Amino acid sequence: MAAKANIVIDQGADFSTTITVTDSAGAAVDLTGYTGRGQIRKHYTSDTATSFTVQFGTPRSDGQVSLSLTNAVTANMEAGRYVYDAEIVTAANVVSRLVEGIATVTPEVTRS
Repeated sequence: MAAKANIVIDQGADFSTTITVTDSAGAAVDLTGYTGRGQIRKHYTSDTATSFTVQFGTPRSDGQVSLSLTNAVTANMEAGRYVYDAEIVTAANVVSRLVEGIATVTPEVTRS
């Protein structure tokens, strides 16, 4: 079952958050051989999505996954409420959702 976490993204700023994947005993999961993906959408059925950059920590045995967006990407996002999730995929193509929730993009005041 995915963790529930609401996030706040500042429009026009870099965004990053790190998730540590653990097993039922609380030990870090070795993510060697995994890939990751994550998206933000205005609503669940929206055809338009913004994809997170997904990176794994080093060493992968630490179980860390980072989701990020550049300031250029967040600058092009309309302020408001979105939904998001992030998933990891094993080499055998087994998909697990890590986290899901509401993403709030706060409006930028300062622009160049």
